Amino acid sequence: MHQKLPVGIDLFEDLRKQDYYYVDKTNFIRDLLQNRGAVNLFTRPRRFGKTLMMSMLQAFFEIKTDQPLPQQKPDFLEINEGFFKDLAITKEHLICEKYMNQHPVIFLTLKTVEGKTFEDALGRLAFQIANECIRLAFLAHSARVDKDYISIFKSLKAGKATTQQLAGCLRILTRMLHAHYGQKVILLLDEYDVPLDKAFDHGYYDDMIGFMRIFLGEAFKTNPALEFAVVTGCLRISKESIFTGINNLEVDTILDNHYDEYFGFTDEEVKKMLADYCLCSSHDQLRLWYNGYHFGQANVYCPWDIVNHVKKLHNDTQTKPEAYWNNTSSNALVKRFIDKADATTRKEIEQLIAGNTIDKTVLSNLTYAEIDESIDNLWSVLLLTGYLTQKPALEKLPRNTLRLCIPNEEIKEIFIEKIQKWFATTLRTDKAKEDQAKLYQAFLEGDCDTIQEILRLYLRTSISYYDGQENYYHGFLAGLLTGGPWAVESNRESGTGRSDIILYPVDDSIGVVIEIKPAKDLTMIPRMCESALAQIKNHSYQDAFLASEIKQARLFGIAFWKKSCGVTGQLVAIDHDCE
Repeated sequence: MHQKLPVGIDLFEDLRKQDYYYVDKTNFIRDLLQNRGAVNLFTRPRRFGKTLMMSMLQAFFEIKTDQPLPQQKPDFLEINEGFFKDLAITKEHLICEKYMNQHPVIFLTLKTVEGKTFEDALGRLAFQIANECIRLAFLAHSARVDKDYISIFKSLKAGKATTQQLAGCLRILTRMLHAHYGQKVILLLDEYDVPLDKAFDHGYYDDMIGFMRIFLGEAFKTNPALEFAVVTGCLRISKESIFTGINNLEVDTILDNHYDEYFGFTDEEVKKMLADYCLCSSHDQLRLWYNGYHFGQANVYCPWDIVNHVKKLHNDTQTKPEAYWNNTSSNALVKRFIDKADATTRKEIEQLIAGNTIDKTVLSNLTYAEIDESIDNLWSVLLLTGYLTQKPALEKLPRNTLRLCIPNEEIKEIFIEKIQKWFATTLRTDKAKEDQAKLYQAFLEGDCDTIQEILRLYLRTSISYYDGQENYYHGFLAGLLTGGPWAVESNRESGTGRSDIILYPVDDSIGVVIEIKPAKDLTMIPRMCESALAQIKNHSYQDAFLASEIKQARLFGIAFWKKSCGVTGQLVAIDHDCE
């Protein structure tokens, strides 16, 4: 019987306790202890295993009792019978003897610290701090802890701390734990930059940056209770803006080599997983879709994608790859850049989608204010957030210049379906809005000539993709139709197949079914329009409306070739009597 695959499981002890499949990354502990600074910042894109790694550190280092030290150190038998049984770190006997379960640990994740206002975000942070205080509730009764600290601790635990107490809470908690155990504290802070990202998006960035400067400074600067800290995030925020005065900061980014294989799965690890689930034949497909990230000197897969897809393949070997990462990453920063994009930027995006590379200056150390200053910073953000990766260049490039490319088919699909839509949205000036309203009306009235004319206008003024792939045009059209007097559904099962786009009118007036075909050249457009329309009728895609009050539907076959298109249509009745 195969082990369960841990989709959505990012707590190490839960994963091990419930016998989920685990790709062994525990030698990260060894390398961290050999190379660590007082504060260690690791930046990687979302969904590359940062939270699970932090949870693994907590499981390894944390004292498993609320009783003060001294306590008996683990022997070799205990090491191999616990959560780390049979894992690589247990071969490091001296490290396990010295460090395993020998330190108090604070573990906070800031991934949910967000809100439309600064006060909302602080409320979410207070909730996270209160949860950690509840976990450490024994400190309120410790005879070794200063009574003044206990009073503040109770306010934190009740979620009633002042802003000043919240800002200094990490220093207070580390000192309380140090006093109680007589052992220095390891502080784990996950997704530290999420509050800044959300604050930037909602307009209270200055308030949040001021708070975070104190929050982190109190924890990290000259704190005798701190053994060391590990911090993770997506972006490396400039030292001058948030890490002011923290001179003991060690930073590891996707451009560094020390820990390049620990965040993400290597090809060998993916091959082993596929072999463990008897899915070896799927390796080439997974490599095409989910590999291609170049961190340091390592090529890695996105773990989130691999675990999700292997789980689906295990249940159905015919499962097709899909963009699992699509909705897991914050897109606000990327969208801001699209609003600033000029024709040159759009052309460069087009080159990337076509499989080419571009050479760009990349800055891995920015403030959010600097990020928003120039469209040139788009490339740094796309690289650091996982939309692009570096490709090793044979020749020497100028300082801070990297050769960038789209890492794999999954991300190319996201570019085609999402980023192209955002570009289309930026084209919606007053004139464009008028054209869009005409487009909506033309679909309802079956005016194929007007639909064709307006679509050609958009194709001429938006970035394009000349590889003739249907999913580009699908995303392009779905983006244009979003916001009309209907609900838009893509790739919906209907009749005896799966239709490209279905429009459900809000007033149950008339439904719309659209099938899209790419043409090989200009002369093939009319033939492909008829082929698309025939496919709708042959598979009865209009049956999607049988469960509604809709009595008629307009069927459209649309064919594209580069910046040209053709449209053919037909009005049909919905036969509710055949249900």
